[in-house]
Amino acid sequence: MRSAVLDVNTSPDGSVVIQPHGSVGPDEAVELRQLLVHTVRRVRPLRLIVDLADVRDLDPINLGSVVAACYLGDDNQVAVFVHNPNRTVAAQLHAAGVPSQRVRLS
Repeated sequence: MRSAVLDVNTSPDGSVVIQPHGSVGPDEAVELRQLLVHTVRRVRPLRLIVDLADVRDLDPINLGSVVAACYLGDDNQVAVFVHNPNRTVAAQLHAAGVPSQRVRLS
């Protein structure tokens, strides 16, 4: 059973949108990582969007999972984008090597 911290939707264009909410910390690390990997490797949408609009902060483990999902998407022909991170998270994603064209600020 998925927690209330993560919502998953499919948009009309077939993109899968994963929306974490609140403060995403170590308690959600396994669930977020498994969801990202399952979506990229098994569902294989053309585009995966991780929408961080409702995220106050993202701990280093979950930040690493989002970064790894970007590279895993490249290996599996799934375009992974991060939408609406706050400035701090956007800077952390950039420092971790996520290209700026993958991050869409609000």
